[in-house]
Amino acid sequence: MHSKELEDKIIQQYQGEEKMMILVFAQWCVNHNLDPQELYLRAYPNQASNPALREAIELTVPKEEAGEIADQTLLGVLSLFGNDDLAFVVTEEIQKRR
Repeated sequence: MHSKELEDKIIQQYQGEEKMMILVFAQWCVNHNLDPQELYLRAYPNQASNPALREAIELTVPKEEAGEIADQTLLGVLSLFGNDDLAFVVTEEIQKRR
């Protein structure tokens, strides 16, 4: 495999995993009666339009149909992708529940 092909494959894999991370975040929000767009805007106020988030929101299911997503699972996934600002906002919401 040439280096360009390998680079393209790595980028595609990362983008696929990033979409999964966004979907996990969006579904966690739905499961806790939170608006994913609102939380995202609190973390990233300069990114009002995020097509990947809109796409993920469309893929979520009602919380009654969804499996549980543990708080620590979401925080771990956000950490893997360096979404510290979003993890901070999620942590604030977790604290509100307690």
